[in-house]
Amino acid sequence: MSIPYIGFEVGEALLDWVGFAEALAASHDLPKAEIGDTFLYRDPDTLLSRSAWIDGLGLAVKTANIFPRNPDAGKPMINGSVCLYSDQDGTPEALVDFHLVTKWKTAGDSLLGALRLADPDAQEVLIVGAGTVGASLIEAFGAGFPQAQIRVWNRTAAKAQELCAQYPGTRHAADLEPAVRGADIIVTCTMSSQPVIKGEWLRPGQHLNLIGAYRPDMREADDAALKRAQIYCDSFDTTLDHIGEFKTPLEQGIIQRSDVLADFYSLGRFPAFGADRITLFKNGGGAHLDLMTSHHILQKWKAAA
Repeated sequence: MSIPYIGFEVGEALLDWVGFAEALAASHDLPKAEIGDTFLYRDPDTLLSRSAWIDGLGLAVKTANIFPRNPDAGKPMINGSVCLYSDQDGTPEALVDFHLVTKWKTAGDSLLGALRLADPDAQEVLIVGAGTVGASLIEAFGAGFPQAQIRVWNRTAAKAQELCAQYPGTRHAADLEPAVRGADIIVTCTMSSQPVIKGEWLRPGQHLNLIGAYRPDMREADDAALKRAQIYCDSFDTTLDHIGEFKTPLEQGIIQRSDVLADFYSLGRFPAFGADRITLFKNGGGAHLDLMTSHHILQKWKAAA
C-alpha cells in the first residue's frame, strides 16, 4: 500500500489562515474527540505520541521525537510526523509533516479564539515572545486582522528585533507594560513559569490570548488578569486540570470552574466583541486539534491533486 506524504512546503502552499480557523470551528460540530497521550523515555530523549479519534472524521497519531542533544550536531531537537487513518476501515490515509501540523494547529487555534472574541477592527496586536510560534502568530494574526499594526516584545530585545526584520511592517515593542496597555489584542507565546501579563495593565475592550504555558508549573497571566476577564478556552479537557494557567488558580480558589465559560465545543457561547469587557482565551492544544488540522491539510491536498 502506498500513502501520500505531505511535506511542509507543499502543505504551506495549500493553506490560508482564516479559512483554516473556520475549518477548525466546523470540525468541532462533530462528536467530541477521544484522545490519549503516551510517553517513552531514554534520558534525555523522549518519544511522545498523541492520539485522537473523531467519529465521522478519522483517526490520527502524532509522534514527536524530542532529542535535546540534536542541536549540538546541527539537527532539529524535535522530529516526527502525523499519521492519518480512515474513519471507515482504519487504513492509513496520509503521512503529514510534523512541523506543518504543529505550526498551523497552534497559531490557527489562537486565531479562531481571537476571531470570535476580539475587536474585529483591532488596530494593535502585541505578540509576547519571539520564538518559532511568535513567527507563526505574525502570519496568522496578520491575515486575521490585516488592518492591525503587529508589535513583538521579547525578554531578549535582539530576538524580537530579529523576528521583526523577517516580517516587514512588524515593529519591536521595547517596553512590555505600555505595549500591553496600548494593544487591542495581546498574544503570549513564552515559556514562562511566572506570569508576564499583569491584570492591572488590562482595560475593557482588550482580548488576551495565552499560548505558552503547557505544564502545571507554567503561567503567563496573573490572578488579577483571570479575575478581571471573561474566560474561554479551546478544550476543557486539555486546560482545566493540566495547565498552570487554570489549574493553580482553580486549586487556590482564585477562580471557579464555572468561570471558564465555554470551549470550542460550544462556540455558540462565545460572545460577539464587547468594548465593555476583557476577554481571555487559553490555547491548550491537544491531539484532537492535530487530527482536525491534518485532515484539513489532506482534503486541501486531494482537491489540488
